[in-house]
Amino acid sequence: MGTVTAAADALGARRLGAAATVAALAAGLAVWLAEARPALPGIVPDYASWGLGYTDPTWYAYWILGDTTEATLAKSALGGLLMIAGAAFAYDARRRGRRWQGFALACGSGVRWPWVLVAAGLGLVASNLLWGWTLTVIGGWQPTFVPMVSVPPAIVIIYGAGWRVAATGAALGATLVTPLALVLVNAVCVPLGVSTVVGSTLAMSAGGLAAFWACRRLPWMPPPRPAAVAPPPARYGASWVPRRILADFTEAHFYGNEWAGAGLLLGSVLHFMLNPAGPAYGSGLLPHLLAAQVLTAACGMVMWGRRWASRGWYPTFVPIVSVAPATVLAFGGTLPSIVAGAVLGAALAPPLAAALARRLPDDVQPMVAYTATMAVCTATVIPLLDLLPGFQLP
Repeated sequence: MGTVTAAADALGARRLGAAATVAALAAGLAVWLAEARPALPGIVPDYASWGLGYTDPTWYAYWILGDTTEATLAKSALGGLLMIAGAAFAYDARRRGRRWQGFALACGSGVRWPWVLVAAGLGLVASNLLWGWTLTVIGGWQPTFVPMVSVPPAIVIIYGAGWRVAATGAALGATLVTPLALVLVNAVCVPLGVSTVVGSTLAMSAGGLAAFWACRRLPWMPPPRPAAVAPPPARYGASWVPRRILADFTEAHFYGNEWAGAGLLLGSVLHFMLNPAGPAYGSGLLPHLLAAQVLTAACGMVMWGRRWASRGWYPTFVPIVSVAPATVLAFGGTLPSIVAGAVLGAALAPPLAAALARRLPDDVQPMVAYTATMAVCTATVIPLLDLLPGFQLP
């Protein structure tokens, strides 16, 4: 027994060392980006230029591509392109049986990733076609991105591949989730000064419940078809940590692969270097967001590494796309907001998400539980921090 405990402690120490190294490297990169703020004017438009209106073709393309990375709050068209390219590279590597294919895409199924991409893409385009007018009529940012990371891909994971499933998921996402997000963001979050992350993720959760309820009754939908999941890795040591941190950046997209995560981060950083006023809603806070998210992921690997090893998967990604970046934006990217959002998010969100997911029926994808957790934790952590010295909402 003592030998097993000692081995587990040594493994935990290696994970801690690897996580600390990754977090330190990310912090160094963030400091360099924030200080250097390199820019090549004219190559990439800034976020403010997107106010031209959704009828402008160039603006429309940038907005939709930026929507692909809204889950991480990067809002980077280049990040979205390289994320999809990274996922495609991983998918091709899997088909060829390459060892370096990385974690299996599409919730461990691998083979369903093309249909995840199709369903999410159709839902995203439909959402913008149906609700893009709100960007000029209501004004400012609007949550047109929500189908990309909610109902459409989740339905593919539960019901399988095919055009009927993908089109149904896209339609339900654009007609249920987006309008609910618009109401929650504009009628609740904005007037009350609550993070828009809360409204967007709550809409994904409630809209997801409604969508899966509808799928049970739609006559053309096949029965649920659980996909075969790739076996988890046998080791969860130091080399696993950086790979898992990268993969967690794309779990919200139902990718969960380190090549896709690396593409997202590389593209977002390149976008910032070309024009710091482009990604992250033109806030200039992309380095702060990435530092907080990597720190959150590193904390999650340390806190919940044993859960990963015992269960094969654990929702450590949840705070990476909710509490951590929302806290940074809420408090202007201060160092206390980066650290507090990362630590509190990593400590609170994964166990709550896992507990809620266990209580869902088999034909409801756990996305419903994960997005509910994002809403609850974000709505709780930011107001609590606002009460502490060193934190003050603008």
